[in-house]
Amino acid sequence: MNRSLSYIIRYALIIVALIALAILDVCTGSNKIPLSDIFGYIFGGSDLSVDYQFTIREFRLARLITAMVAGAALSVSGLLMQTVFRNPLAGPYVLGISNGASLGVAVIVLGSGLFLPSSADVSNLAILIAAGVGSAAVLMLILAVSMRVKDILSILIVGILVSGVVASVVNVMQFFSNEVNVKSYVVWTMGSLDSVSFNDSIVLVPVCIVVCAVLYLFSKKLNILLLGEQFAVSMGMNIKWLRVVVFVGVSALTGAVTAFCGPLGFIGLAVPHISRWIFNTSNHFVLIPASMILGAAFLLCGDILSHCLYSQGVLPINAVISILGAPFIIWIVFKNQRTVI
Repeated sequence: MNRSLSYIIRYALIIVALIALAILDVCTGSNKIPLSDIFGYIFGGSDLSVDYQFTIREFRLARLITAMVAGAALSVSGLLMQTVFRNPLAGPYVLGISNGASLGVAVIVLGSGLFLPSSADVSNLAILIAAGVGSAAVLMLILAVSMRVKDILSILIVGILVSGVVASVVNVMQFFSNEVNVKSYVVWTMGSLDSVSFNDSIVLVPVCIVVCAVLYLFSKKLNILLLGEQFAVSMGMNIKWLRVVVFVGVSALTGAVTAFCGPLGFIGLAVPHISRWIFNTSNHFVLIPASMILGAAFLLCGDILSHCLYSQGVLPINAVISILGAPFIIWIVFKNQRTVI
C-alpha cells in the first residue's frame, strides 16, 4: 500500500476515534444531558433555560475544549523535547517550566497563610498570573543557559536541577503553611479540567493553536536534527536558535496548560511514543498533527474515566491518565523492543 494512502487511513481512524470520544465526553457528567440538547445549544435551535445553557457551556463544552487543547499541546511539547534532547524519557516538564508554574501558584496559595491572613481569598486570576510569572522566570533562566552552553545534555541537567530546587522550595512552603492552604495546593497539583471556565478555554485555544502551528513550520529542521547535531550544522542550521524556538514554544504550551489545568503529567511522555508506533515514522510533518489528535483523544479518555469511575465526584485527572497510559506504553516497548526517535 502507498505510504501516503496508509497515513490518510490512519489519520481518518484516529480522527473518527477523537470525534467519538468527544461526543461521549460531552455527555458524561454528574447530570445526564441529552446529546440533542447539547447540539441544540451549539447550533442555537433549541429553547433551553438560562441555567441549562450555563451548565452546557461552562461545564460540558468548556471541559471538552480544554481536554482536547491541553492534550494536543502537551503531546506536541513532549514530542519536541524528545527530539531536541534525543531522549525517549524527555517530556514537556523536563525543563522545569511546570515546576516554575507550581512555584508561582505555591507563593500565592501557600503564601496566603504565611504572608497574608489565612482567610485571604485567592482568585483564579491570581493563580493564572502567578503560574505565568513562575513559568516565565524559569524559561528566562533556561534560555540564558541554552545561549551559553553548547551541550544539550548540560541543558537537560540544568532543567532537572532547577526542577529539584523549585520542588524543594515548595516543600518548605508546604511545611510552614496551614492545613487549608496545603490541601488547596495539593488539589491543584492533581490537575483538573472542571475548574476551567468557557472563557478560559477560549483564551487557551488560540495560544496553543498558534504555537503548535509555528512549531510545525520547523518540522524540516527537526527532521534534520534527528540525524545528529554535527550533520545539522553541516547543513547550515543554527542549532542554538532552533533550541530557543523549541524551548519558547514548549514553555508557552506547557505554561499555558499548567496555569489553567494544573500540572498534567504523563501525556507528553506517552503520546509521542504512541504516535510513532501507529504511524511507524519519525517524520515530524506526520508526527506533530498525529500527536495533537492522539493527545486530545488520550486526555478525553482520562476525563471520561475520571467522571465515570467515581459516582460521588471526579477522580484526579493526573492519576487516571497515568494508570491509563503506563500499561499501554509498557506493552509498546515490549512489542517493538525499541522506539524510533
